[in-house]
Amino acid sequence: MVNYRRAHADGGTYFLILTLRDRRSDVLVRDIDSLREAWLAAKRRVPHDVIAVVVLPDHLHALVRMRDARDDYSRLVQDVKKGFTRRIGMRGRGPWQSRFCEHLIRNDADLRAHIDYIHFNPVKHGHAERVADWPHSSFHGYVRAGILPRDWAS
Repeated sequence: MVNYRRAHADGGTYFLILTLRDRRSDVLVRDIDSLREAWLAAKRRVPHDVIAVVVLPDHLHALVRMRDARDDYSRLVQDVKKGFTRRIGMRGRGPWQSRFCEHLIRNDADLRAHIDYIHFNPVKHGHAERVADWPHSSFHGYVRAGILPRDWAS
C-alpha cells in the first residue's frame, strides 16, 4: 500500500478537489441540498471556514481554512462524502472516488489564483458561458460583498 503524505500547516488553507467515481453523473448538482446539509453537518465536527467553492455535476472544488489545531481536512472530506452518500440513500461503495486532491495554499498570490480558478471552473468545463451563470458557486457571495463585479471574467 502507498504511504501517501499530505501537507499540513497549523490553521492552514487548503484547495480540495472531490470527484465522483462516475464522471458522467450529475448527482452533486441534482442533490445539491443534500450536499449542503452534509457539509454543514461536517462543519460542526471539523471547524473550518469555506473561502470559495464551486459544485459541478461530477466534482467540486473548495478552498477551506482550518480552524483547529489538528488541521484535519482529511476528516472534513470524509465527513462530507459519508454524509452526502447517506443523504442520497446510496449503499456499497458510494458515488465518490476513494481519494481526493489537496494543495496547501502558500501565500496570498496562491490564494487569489485558486479563488479565481474555482470561480472560473464552470466556464472551463462548458457548464456556463459566464461565471455569473453558474448557480452553485461562491462567486455570487463575492459579488454581493462587492469583492468581484458581476461581469468578472466575461
